Amino acid sequence: MTHGGRLAAKALKAAGVDCVFTLSGGHVMAIYDGCLDEGIKVVDVRHEQAATHAADAWARLHPGKVGVAIVTAGPGVTDGVTGVANAWRANSPILVFGGQGPFKNLRRGSLQEMDHVSVMRPITKWADACYDTARIGEYIESGIRAALSGVPGPAFLEIPIDVLSAPIDIEKVQLPTFRDYRVNAAADADLVAEAAALVAGAQRPMIMAGTGLKWSEGAEALRQFAEATGMPVFTNGMARGQISMSHPQYFNRSRGDALAQADLVVLAGTPLDFRMKYGKSIPRGAQIVQLDLDETLIGANRSATVGLVGNVGRNLAALTAQLASSGTTPNFNDYAAELRVVEERAEANLLASLNSDEVPIDPLRLCREIADFVATDDRMIVIGDGGDIVAQTSKVLRVPERGSWMDPGPLGTLGVGMPFALAAQLARPDQRVLIVYGDGSFGLNGFEYDTAVRFGLPIVGIVGNDAAWGQMIRPQAKLYGADRVVATELNYTRYDKVVEALGGHGEHVTKPEGIRPALERAFASGLPALVNVEIRRDLGEPKGSTYT
Repeated sequence: MTHGGRLAAKALKAAGVDCVFTLSGGHVMAIYDGCLDEGIKVVDVRHEQAATHAADAWARLHPGKVGVAIVTAGPGVTDGVTGVANAWRANSPILVFGGQGPFKNLRRGSLQEMDHVSVMRPITKWADACYDTARIGEYIESGIRAALSGVPGPAFLEIPIDVLSAPIDIEKVQLPTFRDYRVNAAADADLVAEAAALVAGAQRPMIMAGTGLKWSEGAEALRQFAEATGMPVFTNGMARGQISMSHPQYFNRSRGDALAQADLVVLAGTPLDFRMKYGKSIPRGAQIVQLDLDETLIGANRSATVGLVGNVGRNLAALTAQLASSGTTPNFNDYAAELRVVEERAEANLLASLNSDEVPIDPLRLCREIADFVATDDRMIVIGDGGDIVAQTSKVLRVPERGSWMDPGPLGTLGVGMPFALAAQLARPDQRVLIVYGDGSFGLNGFEYDTAVRFGLPIVGIVGNDAAWGQMIRPQAKLYGADRVVATELNYTRYDKVVEALGGHGEHVTKPEGIRPALERAFASGLPALVNVEIRRDLGEPKGSTYT
C-alpha cells in the first residue's frame, strides 16, 4: 500500500515528465514524495508565479510534452494565476496541480480553501478536481490530453489533501495510456490547390509566421516554402528563430512597407490580434491564405480567402508540393530584393545610436553590445523580459542558429526572465542562457536568483537600467507633460548587489565600453550572474520601440 501522490508521480512519469516546478505546500507534498520514487526532479522556486512561468518555458523547449507546476491551495493557486494566464495567451501546454483542503471538509472553511477550479476555468483549456484517489492517473491523462491537443494551452487539476494522501494499492490501478496528442492532419487537397493558385498569381506577397508554426514544428517546411518561392518571411511570437535570421528570405525591418503594398499575405500560424492591428494592417484588397491549428482561428477578426486547418508545417509542405507538381511555382526574389533595400536603409538610420559612445549609455548601444556578444555562441538561449529594452534588442539581435529566443508572448507579462531561464538551463545544461531585462521587470521575479544559486544554474542576466518604467513614462510625459510623470520613476538601483547578496556574481556598468567585458566576466564566473547597465532615460519615442 502507498498513497495517491505516488500514483500521481507514476502517471506523470508515464507521460514523459521528468521535471516539475513548485513552491512547498502541505496540501501537495505527497506528490513530491512520489517524484522521489519516480526520479522526477523537483525544482522549488520562491514564488508560485515563477513555478507556472517555468512550466511554460519547459513546454516550449519540449515539443509534445507538458510543463508541470505544483502549487498549494489558496494563495498558492492565486499566485500562480499570472503564469497560467501567460501560458493561455502563448498557447503553452502546461499542467498545474492545485492543492485543496480535505474533501471531507469541503465547503466548511478549511485552511486556504477556495474555489480554485472556477478561478482557473477562464484561462485554461481544462480545469477539474479529482475526488477519487484511484482515478488520479485518469484525471492527469485528461488534463494532459486537453493541454496538448488542438491549439495547445494550460490545464488545471485540483486534488484535495485527503484524496492525494489516501492509501492505495498502485498494483491494482491501471495507468492510462499516454500518446502523442499533437495536431498532425493536413487540409483538404482542393483547398491546398486553391491556396497555391493564389500564391502563383501574386505580385507582392509576404509570409507572416507565428506561434502556430512553432507548435507545429514547421520550421523546415517554412524554409523550404520560402526557398521554393523566394517569398519574403516575417515572424512574430514564437516563430522568431524558426527560420534563420541570416536566411536571404528573412526580413524584420520592412514589415510595415511589405504589408502596405501586399496583394497576398500568408498567415502561417499568426493570429490577427493587436500585433497585426486585428487584420487592419493588411490592405483591404489583399488576399489572405491562413494556416492554423484549429478552424476557430481561421477568419478571426478578418475573413480569410482560403483557410488551411491542421498542422501548419504539413500544410506549408503541401503548398510547396502543389506548386511544384502543377508547374506554377513563382519566383519572388526580385520583390524580396526591393524589401532588402528598405531593410538596409532602416538599419543605416540606427547606426549612430548603435555605435554611440555617450554616457548615460544609449539604449541601442547596449542592444548592439548584447547582439554582438550573442553572435559569438550559436547555441545560446536568449530570454526577453521587459518592455522597450526587449523590443529594441529584438530589432538588433539575431537568434542564434542552434539556440532560441523566448519572450512572454501576447499577454506581455513581465517577470518571466529568471523562471524561463531556470527551465531552459535545466532542460539544456550544455547551452548558455542569457536574460535581457528591463529594470522594472527584474523587480518582479529577481529573487529567483536564489533558486538559480541553490540549483547551481549559471544563468546570466543583463539589465537595461533607465530608472523608470520606460514604456509607460514616455507616453505619460507625452500626454500630460514631463513635469507630471507619476508612478513611473524608479532609481538606478544596484540590482547587481542584490544578486551578489543571494550568492551570485554582479557587475555594474556605466560606460559603453564596459558592457562586453562585464558580460564576459559574468559568463566566466560560473555563477548565476547579473550585469546592471545604467542607460539613458528617454521621455521621447525611442528608436526601435514597439510602443503605439
